[in-house]
Amino acid sequence: MRAALLVLVSLATSGVAAAAQEAGGHSAIPWWEIFKQAVNFSILVGVLVYFLRKPVSAFLKERAQMLRDSIDEAARARSSAAEKLLSIDVRMSKLSEEIAEMNRKMETEAAEEKQRLHEAAQAEIERLRAQVQFAADQEVKKAKAELRREAAELSAHAAEEIVSKTITPEDQDRIVRENIDRIREIVR
Repeated sequence: MRAALLVLVSLATSGVAAAAQEAGGHSAIPWWEIFKQAVNFSILVGVLVYFLRKPVSAFLKERAQMLRDSIDEAARARSSAAEKLLSIDVRMSKLSEEIAEMNRKMETEAAEEKQRLHEAAQAEIERLRAQVQFAADQEVKKAKAELRREAAELSAHAAEEIVSKTITPEDQDRIVRENIDRIREIVR
């Protein structure tokens, strides 16, 4: 504080000396006025220093602490960002491997699905073949039965025609009597 006061006084006196030389070298410098102003200025500086020293000091300490805290926070944020960047770089380097692995899995699953669909289609084809074969066999049996029935009808009709042409009314009477006799024997 004393050093500041001495600096101010020396500046004031050098300013006064410069003003005196400009005035043409007259020695009519108002020393008493300069002294009063210097004393007033010194008192003002002293009062300001006395009253503002603690608040200014506290403000500067608080400001310095705030700057340190900001620097520490920025360092932590930078460290965190660097870790995140490293993590992202690691994930990016593994990403191509993950994509290749996913492609391999998809190809394997696609091949398995293709095989499963192929097997399911073959099973369905076999089932349909069995159904068609069964239906065809049933139709063949039905057709054979129909042919047998028609053949039996045709045979019966042909036999009837042959019998009607070859049997005479006397043969019919004789056959009827024989059948009646047989029935009587059965009834008794």
